[in-house]
Amino acid sequence: MKLLVRNLDRLTTEEELKSLFQEFGAVQSCNLVIDSDGGTSKGFAFVEMPKPGEAKAAISNLNNKTVGHNRIRVKKAEDKKAEVKKG
Repeated sequence: MKLLVRNLDRLTTEEELKSLFQEFGAVQSCNLVIDSDGGTSKGFAFVEMPKPGEAKAAISNLNNKTVGHNRIRVKKAEDKKAEVKKG
């Protein structure tokens, strides 16, 4: 299951994020979105967890958790195909 993590502290690293989610299960990938101009975090990331039960546990435990100086938001990432159909 692909998760969207928003409102990240700009200083949060990909490794910190990955270890945070690994508390709830296996992490297939963790991609912190970086601004191509400044090379800094844009404040959001995508985390993929292969087991839906573990992903749901991560969502319920990490959504609204304070990480760094920010309260993060975690939810299932929307499928891009679904977004195209809406428009």
